Amino acid sequence: MDLSKLLEKFKDLFQLEEQPRAFFAPGRINLIGEHTDYNGGHVFPAAISFGTYAIAVPRQDNIIRLYSENFSEKGIIEVSLDDLSYKKEDDWTNFPKGMILYLKEEGFTFPNGFDVLFYGNIPNGAGLSSSASIELVTGVLLENLFRLDIDRIRLVKIGQKVENKYIGVNSGIMDQFAIGMGKQDHAILLDCDTLHYEYAPIKLANHDIIIINTNKRRELADSKYNERRSQCEAALADLQQELDIRSLGELSPEQFEQHRALIKDDTNQQRAKHAVYENARTIEALKRLKAGELTTFGELVNQSHVSLRDDYEVTGMELDTIAETAWQQKGVLGARMTGAGFGGCAIAIVEKTEVENVQKAIEKAYEEKIGYAPTFYVAAIGDGAKEISV
Repeated sequence: MDLSKLLEKFKDLFQLEEQPRAFFAPGRINLIGEHTDYNGGHVFPAAISFGTYAIAVPRQDNIIRLYSENFSEKGIIEVSLDDLSYKKEDDWTNFPKGMILYLKEEGFTFPNGFDVLFYGNIPNGAGLSSSASIELVTGVLLENLFRLDIDRIRLVKIGQKVENKYIGVNSGIMDQFAIGMGKQDHAILLDCDTLHYEYAPIKLANHDIIIINTNKRRELADSKYNERRSQCEAALADLQQELDIRSLGELSPEQFEQHRALIKDDTNQQRAKHAVYENARTIEALKRLKAGELTTFGELVNQSHVSLRDDYEVTGMELDTIAETAWQQKGVLGARMTGAGFGGCAIAIVEKTEVENVQKAIEKAYEEKIGYAPTFYVAAIGDGAKEISV
């Protein structure tokens, strides 16, 4: 759905003559650096061209009327600026409500409410972070509509707080950071511990990034995610008996190999190995991209998937089928799962001339093995959350 249709829909819905303002926050992919964020390591995300649009006009009273084209059956949901408490029945609107509430708690004032229409074109359940996209599009909407003087990283942290405290999902800061701080044709090397970051130009020349959605529901992801976190925490505690470290991200692969025997449980040892080696791969990936060494970058992407499959065990048959089929195709630089795993999406970096052939090969192998088709999206790397002209 294009912007002009959304503007028409907004005017029909709210019966307003006033010219609305439009905002956009992207989704994100993580090129490499998976399950490193909560282990004090680095991630390497990029904002993508899919995301969430918000169209809004201020009101004269303290009412906020919210509508989503993605949940049109729920109609307009009305809330008051005086009561922004979490309510299960308010459904998807809890994400914007949380942003308003926490900005108010940080001392920002909203003299009046607003009418807003949301529309997201991020595929549902794909693990490209639609919730952080809603949080940040709400953030830039509030920043611009009410002329808030707010630093972008502060807005990113409030988005994460909404996810953690208001919604109750124990996630790291990568999603909000990539969405809030994204830059066209760049990825971000981010140290999740210190929030030190560096932009890296993604000059893929004659390659595209394909996102491949497994179309598998990710029921397992949350419970296994928590299990992996606790396994890494146990491994860290064992290492801390002799090493003065705060996180697995502080160790080089060489240091890990030297001390891995301290980790009593074999499975926990494997989990820690992934966290340490993946962090090293992510830092190396930045160097290779800066040097224009795309082939080596692609190899690091492949190694990431192998480690997630064998050491971290979060891939599953669907993601493995996609990655392993992609590796065999002409024109593929690299392919791996992205996100928490157990479904969601994989990415492949593919020569533009081979995109169609690669998609056909993956689709054929996937349907034969899994029984239904995956969905493909070609993503451009775009800017972070911002106001867009109407």
